Amino acid sequence: MKKFTRLFEALDSTTKSSRKIEILTEYLATTPEEDKIWCVALLLDKRPKRPVKTNLMKQWTAEIAGIPNWLFDESYHIVGDLGETIAMLVPQLYSGEDKPLHQWMNELNMLTKKSDDEKKQYVTHAWSNLDKSEKYIFNKLIGGSFRIGVSSQNVFRAIAAYRGFDQSKVAQALMGNWSPYSTTLNELLDDKLNVLDDSKPYPFYLAHQVEGDVANLGPIDDWQLEHKWDGIRGQIIVRKGKVYIWSRGEELMTDRFPELNSLNNFINSDIVLDGEILCHDGQKPLSFSLLQTRIARKVVSAKLQEQAPIKFMAYDILESNGEDIRSQPLSHRRVLLEKLVKDVSSPQLLLSSLVQVSSWNEALQERLRSRNQRSEGLMIKHKLSSYEAGRKKGKWWKWKVDAMTIDAVMIYAMQGHGRRATLFTDYTFAVWHDGVLVPFAKAYSGLTDAEINEVDQFVRKNTIEKFGPVRSVVPKLVFEIAFEGIQKSSRHKSGIALRFPRIHRWRKDKLASEANSKQDLIKILDLYGE
Repeated sequence: MKKFTRLFEALDSTTKSSRKIEILTEYLATTPEEDKIWCVALLLDKRPKRPVKTNLMKQWTAEIAGIPNWLFDESYHIVGDLGETIAMLVPQLYSGEDKPLHQWMNELNMLTKKSDDEKKQYVTHAWSNLDKSEKYIFNKLIGGSFRIGVSSQNVFRAIAAYRGFDQSKVAQALMGNWSPYSTTLNELLDDKLNVLDDSKPYPFYLAHQVEGDVANLGPIDDWQLEHKWDGIRGQIIVRKGKVYIWSRGEELMTDRFPELNSLNNFINSDIVLDGEILCHDGQKPLSFSLLQTRIARKVVSAKLQEQAPIKFMAYDILESNGEDIRSQPLSHRRVLLEKLVKDVSSPQLLLSSLVQVSSWNEALQERLRSRNQRSEGLMIKHKLSSYEAGRKKGKWWKWKVDAMTIDAVMIYAMQGHGRRATLFTDYTFAVWHDGVLVPFAKAYSGLTDAEINEVDQFVRKNTIEKFGPVRSVVPKLVFEIAFEGIQKSSRHKSGIALRFPRIHRWRKDKLASEANSKQDLIKILDLYGE
């Protein structure tokens, strides 16, 4: 644990990717095999099930520290992180034996089967033997919220450097449904030891947002354009007559979309498709909010399947007849994909149609019409591109439509967490309706530190009422709120809910009376609503 804690501190102390890779490479080269696999698993967000409820950890901490629950809650609010709060409040009493990371993880796994009293004895004993930094890491491992600021691509680069492998091979080896309880890093990377898992997906190829003038990409005839559909990016794998569905976040979702399981009745060879899982009525995509009713459901009723029908919009083919064809040019893979979709002729499998334009200006016009087709914009892919792993610049670009915006008045403010716990950073916004301001959205991102400080001063000087950490303020400040989607909602007083609202800019040039109205939101809803 001590060595893993030092690794965390070293990685957290730098923002340079090259330095993070160096630190991680050195750790892998000097760490026992049993700990390497757990380090990699945690960095890739393969976290074990949480063994102890959060409320119990709060209760035990308050008892040990000898403080009332309200004081713990106040401390938690100021610190902003549960694991760090506990580490600061619980003293280290002993200098315990340093156990390796894999032993801690195995013990935490066994802890899930213990009684609350047994859990308390184990956790409090561990707290008394760990220093503040180690305690913080231990708490994060228990709470299931362990995070380190290292991207998966940097993890792959570090392992590739450590083993002298190609990064793409490492990325492929670490995809899929493996467990640190039952394998080692050597076994995953060794072609002879790592027997092919039929469910194993390929690393996803991710695009960057277009930078500058799209015409700088060169002749449009060199590029394939299609719509960027608003669903769940996924891979459908058909191998040996079985279907596996993976999300981009490496979550196996086969049981959540039983409609797609029927594809094994139409496909008689091993294939892997990349595409988008959508709610679709066979003619057009349906709203993302409808898809959300399916995402968390592991048991899907026939009624829900009827209300929110699922299709797979295929973008690309990565494996054909059991052969990895990612290195072949996109133009060739597209021919194979079109033939497959035509031959399969399944109502659940759709082909993402190409956008036929002869100039970038025509492409711009098509992009501007995207919302009318429930699309987020356009994807631009070079016809000669191979299917790579991770986010790469140059060959694949996303050209999203601009966010929708509305001018609104701030009416409530709440204090933030952590380093912003003493500042009012979380805001509620309203629009006009029949002469009254009606709340419709909350947002906490988009302002600079200087602007946050300025708003904070305004809130303190213009508070009307206090409701715990929330203050109502004089309705004077106007902000332009950007958002990606809009829909009706019975849970909101305005009757409207926004998707991904954030502050686009502070409209210091506008009076509160000049902010938009609920009717303006309804017009946007009528045009683009879900």
